[in-house]
Amino acid sequence: MAETPPRHALLRVSPEGWAAMLEMRPEWRGEPLLAGWAWRGWPLVARRRGECETAGGIAAGLPLPPSAGKRRLAVLLPGDAVTEIRPPLPLAEALPSAPPGWRPVLEALLALGAAHRVTPRVFGSLAWAALTGLDYLGPASDLDLLWPVLPPPRMAALLAALGGIEARAPMRLDGEVLLPDGSGANWREIQAGAAEILVKRAGGVALLPRADFLGAAGAA
Repeated sequence: MAETPPRHALLRVSPEGWAAMLEMRPEWRGEPLLAGWAWRGWPLVARRRGECETAGGIAAGLPLPPSAGKRRLAVLLPGDAVTEIRPPLPLAEALPSAPPGWRPVLEALLALGAAHRVTPRVFGSLAWAALTGLDYLGPASDLDLLWPVLPPPRMAALLAALGGIEARAPMRLDGEVLLPDGSGANWREIQAGAAEILVKRAGGVALLPRADFLGAAGAA
């Protein structure tokens, strides 16, 4: 697959491609979860390319659960190893995997998304728990959310409501506002109103005028 996936996209990897990758990383062969990762149909996630990484391949990663050391593993996959590219997991699909105490907040977030006609998505611990069935969540886990960029007045209203929901949440809300190409900025930075914000892209990070970032909503 020659397509370059946006950050946070979920990547299905062929079992054969994954086995070949493990052959090149002997230090991972002793981890039983990794040996069967692709065979179980579990995805990897598209990530930002590191400064020292070569231009070839698709930058991907996965975090192991706390029971396996909570390591974050980074790989460069050959394009033909990736068989499917999917958007990040919708929050609604992760709801059954959330702790019971989180449910009222998640339902409020889904209602917020419906009110603004957008789909909130998740990454981080809740997403991996939902995708794999493994125990990624703990008492200190954040809820990592992804929201699509909206025109400035609507974006301001959504972020203000998001802050109100967090004020009564049992967990910290974190995450990004995303452009269609997967470039993203932390929602707190956007809400703070600074003239420039740090934007993460597939190839690195850069400061971008806040107005330009939000202006991309109208051009999308």
